[in-house]
Amino acid sequence: MTLAVARRRPADTGLRAVATGGFWAGLLLVTYWWAAGGGITDLGGWETGLNSLGRLTGLLGSDLLLVQVLMMARLPVLERAFGQDRLVAVHRVVGFTSFNLVLGHLVLITWGYAAGDLAGVPGEFWDLVVDYPAMLLALAGTACLVLTVVTSIRKARKKLRYESWHLLHLYGYLGAGLALPHQLWTGQEFLTSTAATVYWWGLWAAAAVAVLVWRVGMPLWRNARHRLRVTSVVPESDDVVSVYLSGRDLHRLPVRAGQFLGWRFLGRAGWTRGNPYSLSAAPDGRSLRITVRALGDGSAALRRMPPGTPAVFEGPFGRLTDRARTRQRVALVGAGVGVAPLRALAEGLDYGPGEAVLLHRFTGRPLFAGELDVLARERGLRVVDLPGHRRSAGSWLGEGVPVDDLAALRYLVPDIAERDVYVCGPAPWAESVRRAAVAAGVPEERIHVEEFRW
Repeated sequence: MTLAVARRRPADTGLRAVATGGFWAGLLLVTYWWAAGGGITDLGGWETGLNSLGRLTGLLGSDLLLVQVLMMARLPVLERAFGQDRLVAVHRVVGFTSFNLVLGHLVLITWGYAAGDLAGVPGEFWDLVVDYPAMLLALAGTACLVLTVVTSIRKARKKLRYESWHLLHLYGYLGAGLALPHQLWTGQEFLTSTAATVYWWGLWAAAAVAVLVWRVGMPLWRNARHRLRVTSVVPESDDVVSVYLSGRDLHRLPVRAGQFLGWRFLGRAGWTRGNPYSLSAAPDGRSLRITVRALGDGSAALRRMPPGTPAVFEGPFGRLTDRARTRQRVALVGAGVGVAPLRALAEGLDYGPGEAVLLHRFTGRPLFAGELDVLARERGLRVVDLPGHRRSAGSWLGEGVPVDDLAALRYLVPDIAERDVYVCGPAPWAESVRRAAVAAGVPEERIHVEEFRW
């Protein structure tokens, strides 16, 4: 393990601490401004209390709304420090919280402006929308946020394809943008203090610049520079294919083994909807390879994709790389097509004979069997095949294993507690691996799991 890699861990820990501290500091700051502006004193009256709570929920909701935009703007510094799966998990909590606060703001302010008379709320709401500056835009923004939140509820997501959900989710950016005029033109907490005005304008500007640069500008620049095209599509099994791509100046693309990119393949139905696929081979500066299981219309159509098809990508993303590594010895644990990024890691990581072991769970025929044999011979990778269906919903092992999960892990990798553990597979299965690794003495910070969340 190189010295540069060893130094990344404390740097990332520091970045996470700074980002977390900034998050809470922002919430405390806007709460202080609310209190300093008489927010607590106003709680003594019914009408003034409703208005005061409405202002507070609006401030906190707005702050969290902008924070979640920054979190999902693909900022490299956050991606490297947290990993996209952790950002998505926190984003969901922050998103639902900010939405509830925005709705609370809408109800409380309207109720307060109606002099605390519940029967007068509908009429007051109409007057606010019609007569107050930018309120109609704010209402349209709230409707966009409602659409985003409703389609993010688990039951709704299960009925949507990822591609459709992703397209609908972009309305969240529109919702945040439409709320801006109302907040900056009529919100007294935004205008009465120079510091508050600077803070809010700065936060809005940071969110807008982050989206324009990293969600729009950088993908356009990288695609114009590299011009990726499909060179071949190779079946790996009945429902899995590998897609090989080439382009210009790929040695300048900052991608690492273990990362994934968002892909769109032009010239076919549904090309506007992107899908995240991991690299299944270490990038060599000349070509890229992804390996995909047919789980939907988009992934199933890749088998029929002709050579020469242009590919548009976003990324790279993910922290399942050497950046997270803290030990020379590593254990890679993968299931099904989840072995793809681990196959790339097994090729791209620096290790000696016996220092890397791959536990490969699969049903049917194993993926990359020949390639893993080559890595075993040439690099000293130890490959342990674990075939068969899972023996139970709470186990990560296949049928026929005579011992419990913990005993099996310690038997297969006796020094597991001294290794970094990289895990990739279905979320419930990966969680069972994590539990076994923790029970075997592996610290949480040395277990690297990056699952695809949406």
